[in-house]
Amino acid sequence: MSDILVAKIGGSTLGAHDTTVEDIVALQRRSVRPVVVHGGGALISEWLEAREVPTRFERGLRVTDERTLEVVVAVLAGLVNKRLVAALTAAGGRAVGLSGADGGLFKAPLLDERLGFVGEVAEVDTRPLLDLLDDGFVPVVAPIAVEWRGETVTGQLLNVNADTAAGAVAAALGARWLVFLTDVPGILGEDGQTVGALSPPRASALTKAGVIQGGMIPKVEACLRAAASGCRSVIVDGRRASALQGAIEDGKGTVVG
Repeated sequence: MSDILVAKIGGSTLGAHDTTVEDIVALQRRSVRPVVVHGGGALISEWLEAREVPTRFERGLRVTDERTLEVVVAVLAGLVNKRLVAALTAAGGRAVGLSGADGGLFKAPLLDERLGFVGEVAEVDTRPLLDLLDDGFVPVVAPIAVEWRGETVTGQLLNVNADTAAGAVAAALGARWLVFLTDVPGILGEDGQTVGALSPPRASALTKAGVIQGGMIPKVEACLRAAASGCRSVIVDGRRASALQGAIEDGKGTVVG
């Protein structure tokens, strides 16, 4: 069975109030092979606000015009990515930062013209990730892609939802675990209590009922995509100490699939 763990984390706050960096390094020392896919939405929103660029979302996805894309690429592939690499290195890990545009990692057509420059990961070239893992590095992946139209690369950079990217990476790698570190205990049901396990039919029902909404929708969809490949997909509260290690050991949070 694969020893690969894909962890999706909110890059702009990683390490500020949690033990995620330490968890990743500890797991690497235990021969688990972590791959990090990060977001950075809060910091992107801050930068956009400072530049008086309006922001809106559709089904949890940021609508991305040319001005927004410039900020997204600068924040995700630049500041957030390198902060994470630096934090992992300082904690004793070995990390390499890259984006989905590097080495043709993500093959992504436009998702929906109404969303602007937003891509959907159709294919993941796992070779760069596996090479880094085999060499003992933690790949830290920013969710940026280059647009593909059919078999043609246009050279246009695209914003990719980090949750969706994490699910695609986990499925392509045949990962053993996919863990989403969030700021809630897991998925909450109609009664406001954490759902321990979520099947595809119930996920669909809760989404239609509006119980699962906003940014949780792409997380659940990504979990289902990865779970279909045999991956254990978990949504947990990343603010807890040792949350990442606990997600693969003690069953906290919501298991989706």
